[in-house]
Amino acid sequence: MMVESDGTAEATRRLNVKKQTLDDAYAVPANFLEIDVVNPLTTMAAGKKRYTDYEVRMRTNLPVFKVKESTVRRRYSDFEWLRNELERDSKIVVPPLPGKAWKRQMPFRGDEGIFDESFIEERRKGLEAFINKIAGHPLAQNERCLHMFLQENVIDKNYVPGKIRNT
Repeated sequence: MMVESDGTAEATRRLNVKKQTLDDAYAVPANFLEIDVVNPLTTMAAGKKRYTDYEVRMRTNLPVFKVKESTVRRRYSDFEWLRNELERDSKIVVPPLPGKAWKRQMPFRGDEGIFDESFIEERRKGLEAFINKIAGHPLAQNERCLHMFLQENVIDKNYVPGKIRNT
């Protein structure tokens, strides 16, 4: 081990770090991926069936994503589909989704159940946390199902699973 004149070992010497300027601090980050789950919308479908979907907005400069900005609408079941696809086809540990809320779906409740505003907001926060954890994982970023979920208006559930190749 080489000892310098001031007594510190070469291997443990501090690096000379450049001071960060305000321009550096507020510049566009080198790599970024921002995903927001916003604007929940409850819709009445045929036969008095209601469902809530959410706007999923993505902005990125990561090279693995061909589209740098996208906005799609997704239902809870779409998030379930993504989670199942990743569990089946990838090597990552997939975080849980916010709960299914079975009790809120019982008839004769005194509130709106799964369509209650506070429940929808809690679920929205949970879905946003879920998709950000998934999309932030480098291995998940290469999965075709994630790209389809974030960037395609319609999810092709008959797609061929696989990795995205950057060409």
